[in-house]
Amino acid sequence: MSAPESLRGRYWGVALRGVAMGAADVVPGVSGGTIAFITGIYQELLDSLSRIGPHCITVLRREGIAATWRYINGSFLLALFGGILLSIFSLARVINLLLQTYPILVWSFFFGLILASAIPIIRHIPRWSPAVVVCLVAGVLLAIVVSELRPAQIPATPLTLFLSGALAICAMILPGISGAFILLMIGIYPRVLDAVHDLQLVNLACFAGGAATGLMLFSRLLSWLMHHHIARTLAFLAGILLGSLKIVWPWKLAVTGAAGSGDKLAPMLSNSWPSTSAAATGQSSLFGWALCAAVAAVRLGLGSEYLGERHKMHD
Repeated sequence: MSAPESLRGRYWGVALRGVAMGAADVVPGVSGGTIAFITGIYQELLDSLSRIGPHCITVLRREGIAATWRYINGSFLLALFGGILLSIFSLARVINLLLQTYPILVWSFFFGLILASAIPIIRHIPRWSPAVVVCLVAGVLLAIVVSELRPAQIPATPLTLFLSGALAICAMILPGISGAFILLMIGIYPRVLDAVHDLQLVNLACFAGGAATGLMLFSRLLSWLMHHHIARTLAFLAGILLGSLKIVWPWKLAVTGAAGSGDKLAPMLSNSWPSTSAAATGQSSLFGWALCAAVAAVRLGLGSEYLGERHKMHD
């Protein structure tokens, strides 16, 4: 296979990873950053995004468009975000339909996927120390605190959409913290979905502008941390993933008096044991099927991490 054909094949693979990230980002409780990490492109994504900034103008003036495109790893970013956008605009309705129809099985699958993604992160921590353990615990506590938030309500103005986009994209980059979950907690998630479904261009532009701004700033910070404090950063990310398992626990009961408690989305409900959920709802807990879904997700996650490692070895 020639070099151009090999590159084309790689970017098709990157686009498929983007599709998976977009599908995950639609779900309140699952992060696209988790998918990026377990498929082996997380560090490349952070490094590529961190190069987008004022220095690009200098490169553009001195070396031209082609050199600037290579500097920011433009083909990689185009393939990845093309897949993300394709997924968001095509799979949003499907994902939400599955969550409404088969909530226990869907959340069980994501539970297994997140659990599997925490394993390689912990395995890649180069050295352990008391500070690293503190970062791990801090990550767990942060995710648990986020999971205890209850939905608020803010108006969908151009400013709030811009700020919401910046906040959500920061969460999306972090494995384990879902941007969609943050949007749901501040009460603007339904407006963003409506804007996507109805192609409300002004609202989408405000949200996208905030997302782009947050992406450029936060990716620089994360990239620097990954290069200079990798052990503590990985421990913190692993902690976030482990803590976020509370968010995606499959068996839920409605919180009395909670806004939107009739929905089957996990953030609106409280955790319960399978038997307790079955007794309260009068429906099967589907424990056996849920366990199969979780195991399948673990195998998929670890398999994806293995393939990602092989991909990096061949690059």
